[in-house]
Amino acid sequence: MNGTLVIARREFAAYFASPLAAVFIVLFLALSSALAFYLGGFFERGQADLQPFFAFHPWLYLFLVPAVGMRLWAEERKSGTLELLLTLPITPWQAVLGKFLAGWALLGIALVLTAPMWWTVSWLGDPDHGVIVASYLGSWLLSGAMLAVGSALSALTRNQVVAFVVTVVVCFALMLAGHPLVQDAVQGWAPRDVIDAVAALSFLTHVQSIQRGVLDLRDVLFFLLSIAAWLCATVLILDAKKAG
Repeated sequence: MNGTLVIARREFAAYFASPLAAVFIVLFLALSSALAFYLGGFFERGQADLQPFFAFHPWLYLFLVPAVGMRLWAEERKSGTLELLLTLPITPWQAVLGKFLAGWALLGIALVLTAPMWWTVSWLGDPDHGVIVASYLGSWLLSGAMLAVGSALSALTRNQVVAFVVTVVVCFALMLAGHPLVQDAVQGWAPRDVIDAVAALSFLTHVQSIQRGVLDLRDVLFFLLSIAAWLCATVLILDAKKAG
């Protein structure tokens, strides 16, 4: 566990040693607020809630989270420091988990900095704070799942642009797995069990369930298991690269 914390601290400090953290946080705050106010009709709705604010998070994450995830391992491979990192007295799991936790902490900080939105709706009316807390949790879990996807795909290549594009494509597919467009395409040739399994993989379906204030343990476990699965994939990829 000490190795994980060492890597996490190192990676977290590296985010703020470069413009990446500041650019990510500023972009997230500006875009999430602008979308909520202008496209989401924040004031026009006449309701004191943050539904328009959280509704755009999945689509913002679709481009912003891969920008954080693309550097996790591709940068190490390109600079030739991956081999050095893996020779340190830490396990691949500790390295993978440490890097992931550092990135997820950055995403969490960006979310925490949106607290003025919460204060605004509390001042304007009497919102359901339970729904808002659940929405924040769902948003953070979704960002973590996407970051874990980015971690695995970043480990596959030394090119950060390739890692970014592939992560966007895979996350987009996982977002829309439960959409009627995808379901109709699968329904033509797959049995019902396969269709249900594909729908169950939808990031969007699970996060929207949480954002309605229904904090179902199954939705939380889905994101935690997704994170664990993609981090396992990252470890397997790194082990394969190391062996090769």
